[in-house]
Amino acid sequence: MTRLTGRALRLTVFVGENDTWHRKPLYTEIVHRARAAGLAGASVFRGVEGFGASSLIHTSRLLSLSEDLPVAVVVVDTEERVRAFLPQLDELVSEGLVVLDDCEVIRYTGRDATTDAGTPGETGRKGKRSL
Repeated sequence: MTRLTGRALRLTVFVGENDTWHRKPLYTEIVHRARAAGLAGASVFRGVEGFGASSLIHTSRLLSLSEDLPVAVVVVDTEERVRAFLPQLDELVSEGLVVLDDCEVIRYTGRDATTDAGTPGETGRKGKRSL
């Protein structure tokens, strides 16, 4: 597992839920490439409403416009690793917004490999459970 504390860079990529790369969701391709590049992690967040450069509002409240909701892919890692990943986004993101923010990592921990193979809901730490 990558160790990460202190100063870092947060990469946020805003795209549409229906954006694709070779018939797969674009956000999936970004996450898989981030993992292959050895980045510390990536998460995808689906928005309930938003608009971008086209000024067309996409919302889950109107059935006719709920097909292409905003999606944010967030990656946090060292500045060097995130900047090395940016050329891949140039290839992938033809419409959307890519943002970089300085941030500070306070805590970055994951599960042990043995915990993943263990009993569901057990974390090995007293008082902590996952679903």
